[in-house]
Amino acid sequence: MRPIRRAGLLTVGAALLAAGSGCSYGEPCAGYDVVSGVGVLFDHRGYGDLTGGSYELCARGECAEGTLRRERITDVSLPLPRDVGPASGPIRFRVTREGEQRPVIDTSVDARLTHWTDGCGSSAYVRGLAFTEEGGLTAKVPKALSDAWGEQVRSRATAEPDPSPPP
Repeated sequence: MRPIRRAGLLTVGAALLAAGSGCSYGEPCAGYDVVSGVGVLFDHRGYGDLTGGSYELCARGECAEGTLRRERITDVSLPLPRDVGPASGPIRFRVTREGEQRPVIDTSVDARLTHWTDGCGSSAYVRGLAFTEEGGLTAKVPKALSDAWGEQVRSRATAEPDPSPPP
């Protein structure tokens, strides 16, 4: 095979691969391989110090549990099986103070999962929720809460020195 013809076939193959993956030719495709799941941005304001307490997030017969850190907003996430669909169903969120048996927060909401794709052939069903003292558990994440969470993440990224050794 001549070099020019081989280059032409490689170009056509790359174009077909890009088209098959949902990406346009010439644009990089990261292929994040998105994961189905539910997430809650939990604003601690109004509940005092919850450091060391526990949370539980449940949906579709799956649950995620964890320990709360000292922070204003906690991003709680629950991965779901790949074959989950969009149907509406209950999502339950509980928070219990350290050393206590009864939850200080125990709430649920019915929510439909929404289809999301990375644009490269991978897709999933996801739902983002928020919990605040004023609004409870809701499928509408207030812009002020998502902005505050983003600021919290950025401040963490710059507040600690890089642990890696210098080059």
